[in-house]
Amino acid sequence: MPPTSGSVEVEGFDIAEHSFEVRKKIGYLPEMNPLYLDMNVLEYLEYSARLHGLKDGLLKSRLKEMIDVCGIATVRHKDIGELSKGFRQRVGLAQAMIHDPEVLILDEPTSGLDPNQIVEIRNLIRQLGRAKTVVLSTHILTEVQATCDRVIIINDGGIVADGTLEQLQQDFRGSEKISLELKLPAGKIVNAMTDMYPKFKEISQVESVEYGGQEGDLHKFSIHTVKGNDIREEIFRRAVSEGWVLLEMSRKATSLEEVFRKLTTTE
Repeated sequence: MPPTSGSVEVEGFDIAEHSFEVRKKIGYLPEMNPLYLDMNVLEYLEYSARLHGLKDGLLKSRLKEMIDVCGIATVRHKDIGELSKGFRQRVGLAQAMIHDPEVLILDEPTSGLDPNQIVEIRNLIRQLGRAKTVVLSTHILTEVQATCDRVIIINDGGIVADGTLEQLQQDFRGSEKISLELKLPAGKIVNAMTDMYPKFKEISQVESVEYGGQEGDLHKFSIHTVKGNDIREEIFRRAVSEGWVLLEMSRKATSLEEVFRKLTTTE
């Protein structure tokens, strides 16, 4: 589909004016991996390489390199239809890279994989990203957090955020949450609302306090603070002065999912 407006260049070639040159520089793995199931792995990769114009020694060297890089040596003589989903994804990646493109575009590359296969493909993508520009298109935000160095969020066809994961978490963080688990002195009866809330609220930069419940003499709290303030040391000192045993304290960063929701919803 030709673009309705704007322009894109790959390695200096405009996608509209130099379409074939651009395609030579791009490797593509769509979400629905279009493999020929009745071909064996080597036949399929050789076929893909010849479509890109590879011949003789270069063809053989690229075949060997892709088999090694993608970890498919043990299945290279098997028919693709016999392979697991994870190995099929690896074959798809080998196909996308067989002509040594500068840019690799991957659409939902871990869709439908089991947890072990997901880790394997993530590691492979990170390895490829050291030498290639890898564009990963996905709605699975955990994949973005585990794989990507730069995040672009698109809403209604427009870019609403562009930066590293750390930058987005910092820019769009509203308040921070600190989770606490406290153990009170044995036999002491405490009302969270009247006895403990005020002591937390006395701490500077605390916006709100939520009570997470009680199990015996254990009490759980979530403390929301003003953006950019770390009050863990003050909480520790307050616990010591009040005689509370601090069993757990964790500071939760804004997740990419929270950033995404803030940028793409009107709630």
